[in-house]
Amino acid sequence: MKQRMSNRTFAVVAFVVAIALAAVCQLIPNEFFFSAAYTVLLYVILATAWNILGGYTGYVNFGSAAFFAIGAYTTVALYYAVKAPLLVTVPVGMAVAGLAGLGLGYLTLRLRGVFFAIASLALAVVLFTFVVNWDFVGGARGAYVLQPTEVPFGLKNFIHLLFSVQLLMAAGALVVARSIETSTIGRGLAAIRDDELAAEAAGVPTLRLKILSAAISGALMGMAGTTFPYYLSYIEPSSAFSLSYSVNSIAMPLIGGMMSWMGPLIGAVLLGTVQQIVQVTISSAWNLLIVGVLLVLFVTLAPNGIMGWVEAWRQRHRK
Repeated sequence: MKQRMSNRTFAVVAFVVAIALAAVCQLIPNEFFFSAAYTVLLYVILATAWNILGGYTGYVNFGSAAFFAIGAYTTVALYYAVKAPLLVTVPVGMAVAGLAGLGLGYLTLRLRGVFFAIASLALAVVLFTFVVNWDFVGGARGAYVLQPTEVPFGLKNFIHLLFSVQLLMAAGALVVARSIETSTIGRGLAAIRDDELAAEAAGVPTLRLKILSAAISGALMGMAGTTFPYYLSYIEPSSAFSLSYSVNSIAMPLIGGMMSWMGPLIGAVLLGTVQQIVQVTISSAWNLLIVGVLLVLFVTLAPNGIMGWVEAWRQRHRK
């Protein structure tokens, strides 16, 4: 299908919209909005990152929380070591998580199907055990990361800055996902997803593309975690390696649609918003139940997600 705009134009539009939204939202007086919006944007990044390996490539990753925690604890380590600002912790956290994704891909992407999924889950367990016993970042007792008292750009408080940064990072993740989807790399990943043996026979460098996909996915997940310690001001292994990050990062692309960069965005905004509303009105304990119910409904009624349902409707309408 012919693209309506080039990837470069899309990137410019995405960042301009993100900056405009960040500026306009500063006028909202309700402080809870920024906290809830930060969480939804975090899920947008995680879902988009997971979809690069899980949706585009077809390799289900149960270790999303591990890469998220790598980004978060990189921030903690840099904070305690040199009091590094966000401008430093974000790219360093991305690099460390990307290297972890590269290592995971190199060691495990020769495995297929359920074997890779189990290996990715094992990575999360190993890293959790490592962090629990790493005293420099607080170990099992957790660590405090104090928010700076001075906030740049004339913003009211630090959560406003975190929201703005998260908005820009979400736009960046979407730009990366769309660029991959519409490139030769994306077509190679789609061939792997559809039939890996046939892709190898056709000359597609399957292992190289899978490792690249794992590295990019891991880097974006790590990016999502780099601001998390500043958001809570306190972080412990249980919160960084929370099951909700792994579950939501899988559920949101499934609900929105895994074949398009827009699917994880729709799923994350829809499901993340519902969870934030339920957390305030009922209880956060209902969040995973809501995810499970919606997954059953979508797998039954719209197995290709919202985007798949929309595309099927458009094709019927054309006919």
